[in-house]
Amino acid sequence: MQSLALFGTLGTPELIVLALLGLLIFGKRLPEVGRGLGKSIVEFRKGIKGVEDEVDAQSRAPARLPDPQPAPQPPVAQAVAQNPHPPAGA
Repeated sequence: MQSLALFGTLGTPELIVLALLGLLIFGKRLPEVGRGLGKSIVEFRKGIKGVEDEVDAQSRAPARLPDPQPAPQPPVAQAVAQNPHPPAGA
């Protein structure tokens, strides 16, 4: 049988009493409650599947490193790089 920390083991008579109490409490709404519970479980599983798929996709994708930035050039080097020929008079 099942073992719960607070109640010990639940036997068949206890489960029958709990089922009868549930039937008395929910009555005619029992199919509606079951349907709602089923839909909730389906939505929960869809959410879990989506998260698992996302994690799998991220773990399979190659790690992307940031694009390396070119080293900044000092101002003199930039001026020479823009005009490599010095003026004729210099």
